[in-house]
This record gives sequence, C-alpha cells and structure tokens, in this order.
Amino acid sequence: MEYVKLGRSDLRVSKVCLGTMTWGKQNTQADADRQIEYALKKGINFIDTAEMYAIPPSAETYGTTESIIGNWLARNPGKRKEIVLTTKIAGNGISWIRGGADVTGAAIISSVDASLKRLQTDHIDLYQIHWPNRSSPHFGKHWPGQLTFTDVDVAQNSEQMLDILEALSICIKAGKIRHCGLSDETPWGINEYLRLSEKHDLPRMISIQNEFSLLHCKDWPYLVESCVMNEVAYLPWSPLAGGALTGKYMHGALPAGARWTMSQRNGIFRDKAHSHEAITAYKGVADKYNMSVATLSLAWCNQVNGVTATIIGATSMAQLEEDIAAFEVTLSEEMLADILAVLNDYPAPF
Repeated sequence: MEYVKLGRSDLRVSKVCLGTMTWGKQNTQADADRQIEYALKKGINFIDTAEMYAIPPSAETYGTTESIIGNWLARNPGKRKEIVLTTKIAGNGISWIRGGADVTGAAIISSVDASLKRLQTDHIDLYQIHWPNRSSPHFGKHWPGQLTFTDVDVAQNSEQMLDILEALSICIKAGKIRHCGLSDETPWGINEYLRLSEKHDLPRMISIQNEFSLLHCKDWPYLVESCVMNEVAYLPWSPLAGGALTGKYMHGALPAGARWTMSQRNGIFRDKAHSHEAITAYKGVADKYNMSVATLSLAWCNQVNGVTATIIGATSMAQLEEDIAAFEVTLSEEMLADILAVLNDYPAPF
C-alpha cells in the first residue's frame, strides 16, 4: 500500500480510503467489522464517515454508521492509533438534522461532541463540512443554468465561513479534532476558506472530497489544479459513480439490494442514457485488457495527477477485495489512451 501526505498536514494516509456510508443500511455491524479488519490487513489506515450516514439518509439511520465504527473501536482500542479517522457535519436541508438549518460555528461545536460520543474516541483526525450552506454545483446540479451565482450574498457566505473556522479552531485547541477539511465545494469555496484562514490566523482546510469518476470529472483540471497549487488534498468520492461503473446496471438491470433499487434523496441522477452508453464503451476497453470495468475505473482514478487518495465503498467482501486490488494495477499508456478516447466522446454523461 502506498501512503501520501494529507495536504499541508502531518498526517500520512493510504492511497485508498475506506468509505462507510452503507454501514447501518445495506451492511450490518458484523459486515463492517469484517471490512475494517480486511482493510487494515491490506494496509489501509484511512476511514471516512459522516454524521448523516447511513445512506440513503433517514431519521432512523442518522448517526448509525459512526456508532458502528465506535462499537468496533471500543472492542479494539489498541487499533485507534493506527487509523486516520474522518467524519463530517451534515449541511443544510435535512429536516431531522438541526431542523435543516445551515452549518454554523455553534452547530459544529455540538456536532463534534456528538460524533465523538458515537465514535467512542477522544479525537477526530479530520473533520469536514459535508456541503456548503450556499447552493453549489454538486449532486447533479453542475449543468449550466441550474444555479444563479449572481444571486449569492458573498459577504454573508464569507461571514458564515469565518464563523465555521472560528469554531473549528476552538475544537482543535480543545484537542477534539486535529485538522479540518471540505466536501462538495468549489474553487471559490476552497480559496475563500484559505483566504480567511490566512487573514485571521485560523485553521487551514487541508482537504476536499468531491464526486469524481470517469462519468463525472468536472473537477479536472480546474479544481484539481487549485488543490495541487494550494496543497489541499483531493479525495474523490463515488469513483464508481454509485456502483454504475461496475456494470451491474447495464441493460436496465437492477440487482436486488443495489443502491438504485432504493429511494434516493437527490434522485438517481446518474441513471442517464449517455451514462449507460459511456459505461458500455468503458466496459469494451476493460474487456480488451481482460479486467473488470470497476478495476479499470478505480485504477484510472488512482493515476489521475493531483488525486491524493480515493474513497471506496462496498457492500460485500468480494466487492471490497476487488476494489482494493484495483489500486495495485498500473494502466499502460495504451490503456490510458483508450480510456481518454471514450472520455472525449462522453465528457459529461450525467
């Protein structure tokens, strides 16, 4: 397993990050235990979760994933020092989390304490803002015309960001969190946080996790360039496009228990005709080189210049084993050229 520095921090993390959002919905405590133990055995030291998990989110499963991780940590206290543990405060819009209100400094302080209790640990290595208070081009809202940026109150958003940074500073000084990061942000959001941190001598955002895959590479190159130049770790989530890049939904298939059979908060926004055409084309490339389309997709993501570590998730041990093994695969120049040819035909399929 390869390890890399996490942004401008003292943390070194595996190039594979174990995502956990299915734990508590599609996966049980026993499933999660097996996944953690296998991941550690394979050299993964990076685990990501969030207060709103399990996914799809519901009031009944809110906080469940953190509790599952906490149960494992309570039974394996000696392993805590081996793990870089991250979690996230949910953004606005979910009625059962703070009444759907914005992220504020006060909300961060109370949410950190609640996450620590569920995780049964005394500190969180990386605490992240799950999504910004303002509407941003994420979760299927990236097409032109869906957002009106000129309507955004820039001063109000900057004030909120400053309030957030001040609360994160309080938590860091208290030893409750070590570092802070972002999720589902934009180049402006990243750079505004960095500007405020420098101006007010507050903690610096060291990372961002955004959706990134062969079906969704809107961050490359502009946001990724911003991350590299500012030493902000770039952490792709959903590198298999919600499982679509395994090929399991090809030809209209809906395997029992798969995510697309469940109600989605933002709809199944990846289920588009062009997405299926692109997946078919990528599968053709994978078949040419005698590998699965999942392996091809993960290996490609891992080789993108500027990607720090990739967040994977699995509902079965077979999936987890295949996903982790993909990071041992090096794609040749010929393979990358074939992938790029498909990407040129389908630059934004959903």
